[in-house]
Amino acid sequence: MIRSSIWKLEMSTQYEKSDPTPPSGSGSCLYDLLCSDTPRWDRPSDADTTSWLLRKETWRSFGPQARLERMLEDTGNRVCADCGSPDPKWVSLSIGVFICIKCSGVHRSLGSHISKVLSVKLDEWTEDQVDGLVNLGGNIVVNNKYEAFLPNNLKKPRPDSSIEERSDFIKRKYEMQQFLEGEQTSCRLQPHHRTPSSTLPLPPGYPLLNEKKHSEKQSRHRIGHRFRNSWGRKDSDHLKISKKSNSLPGMVEFVGLIKVNVVKGTNLAVRDMLSSDPYVILALGHQSVKTRVIKNNLNPVWNESLMLSIPENIPPLRVIVYDKDTFTTDDFMGDAEIDIQPLVAAAKAYEKSEIQESMQLGKCVANRDNNFLKDGIINLADGKVKQQISFRLQNVERGTLEIELECVPLTQ
Repeated sequence: MIRSSIWKLEMSTQYEKSDPTPPSGSGSCLYDLLCSDTPRWDRPSDADTTSWLLRKETWRSFGPQARLERMLEDTGNRVCADCGSPDPKWVSLSIGVFICIKCSGVHRSLGSHISKVLSVKLDEWTEDQVDGLVNLGGNIVVNNKYEAFLPNNLKKPRPDSSIEERSDFIKRKYEMQQFLEGEQTSCRLQPHHRTPSSTLPLPPGYPLLNEKKHSEKQSRHRIGHRFRNSWGRKDSDHLKISKKSNSLPGMVEFVGLIKVNVVKGTNLAVRDMLSSDPYVILALGHQSVKTRVIKNNLNPVWNESLMLSIPENIPPLRVIVYDKDTFTTDDFMGDAEIDIQPLVAAAKAYEKSEIQESMQLGKCVANRDNNFLKDGIINLADGKVKQQISFRLQNVERGTLEIELECVPLTQ
């Protein structure tokens, strides 16, 4: 029996070498088994591979910005993936969808570990970032995944939907993944409340803020306005805020965006043997983002830009520096709070004006309360309202930080 099998194997091999026609009889099954690999004519030739590589290099040669614009021309990407608003200019890089400015604020409130939001025009994109976005497939592919089991009686938000409707849907879609492809389980019946993991957690040891102090401070500055594509609204409208918006984290109205460029740190505190591995956390309301870690450096240069949405009840920008540790809790290296309301007020005034030339719009005088090293000048340059700030870190033995703020109106 064994010899017979060996003979059939030898015969089938001879047939393969001499004649492409498969043998008949009992040996044909073994022939099929041996030749069941991918047919040679289906395999890409060297010429095909070269052509594919050339097409890929040609596609990359357009540059990241041009590639993004081309992606926006795709049918599914012409509208917001979550509410259908036309001409979206924001991207969730980690999820892979194009979204409108209103939905982008809700995405930021989820935390960058769930949805990292970038602007198509305001942020500088790299080729790798665009490659990652292309690989995720765009709005149609992502929605087919995250809305695979969307109930028939549940309507998606519309372009004119409230922030509460957007927040509820986006959390259920991405954070809780209730409609996810292949997730027909009891998790879809969970109540859609905000979980502690929905924001970037601050490392332990950070002191709690005095909320009463901030609320009193905010009541003196009535700058916030409802989420519209304009800054020009009556202050009386600011009082028309639903209790639900104030009580539920993430369900807030936004008045603009703030772009924070973390420039550098100087003479930071030592937390390891001779140096530190610092990184910076920025927090605004319930949002928080962080820079990369720079190893073994007390004078780190980040030059890293991060974006946050500005809530209508404008809180201070919290800046916290930590030393990254591998096996223990990250060490606290100082903090500070920056009042961004003067910057927002200057941006609001500029939006209503017809100013074209570069000029100084205002300044924050350095004093003991704000711990500025010098006055924080608010400038208008190239149509952008910016403020450069250098300040001493608090609750630590030493260290200063330099940042640049840019207030972006919703009309942009």
